[in-house]
Amino acid sequence: MSNHSEFLAGERPDDVLFFLHEDAVSNPGALAEYAESVDDGLVLVLSGDDGRSAFQSATGIDPMRLAQEAMGTDGVVHDDLTDANCPVAEEEPDEDHTTRFVFAFAEEQNEEVGGLYAEGDVIHAYAVCACGERYSDKWVVDA
Repeated sequence: MSNHSEFLAGERPDDVLFFLHEDAVSNPGALAEYAESVDDGLVLVLSGDDGRSAFQSATGIDPMRLAQEAMGTDGVVHDDLTDANCPVAEEEPDEDHTTRFVFAFAEEQNEEVGGLYAEGDVIHAYAVCACGERYSDKWVVDA
C-alpha cells in the first residue's frame, strides 16, 4: 500500500499530504524521490512539520495561512485529494479552474468533540484553484 493510500485510509494521522498540479511544479524531477506520480501531477505524503515546510517551499504558500483563508469557503475536494471542484466555476465559466494545489491532514476520531469527529477519522483538505480561489472540504474517512 502506498503512502497516498495509507493517508486516504486514515492510517497516517501524523502526516500531511499535498498534491501539486504538473503545471504548478517547475522541476518535478527534484521531487521524484519523495513523490508519487498521479494523473496531472504529484502527491507527497510527509511527516507533519516536514510536509508543511515542503509544501511552503514548493508553492510559496504557508499551509496554515492557506487553511485559515480557505476555511471560509466550502468547496468539493475529490476523495483522492488530487483534484477539486472550484466553488466559483459556474459563476466564472471562462476562467481556468484547474486545481493547482491541495493540502490535507487527518484528525483521528474524537468522540468528546462530537459531530463529524465522533464518526471517525476526519480528512481536512484545502485547495487552491488556478483562478485564485481558495476553499476547503472535510469528510469522515471511509472505514
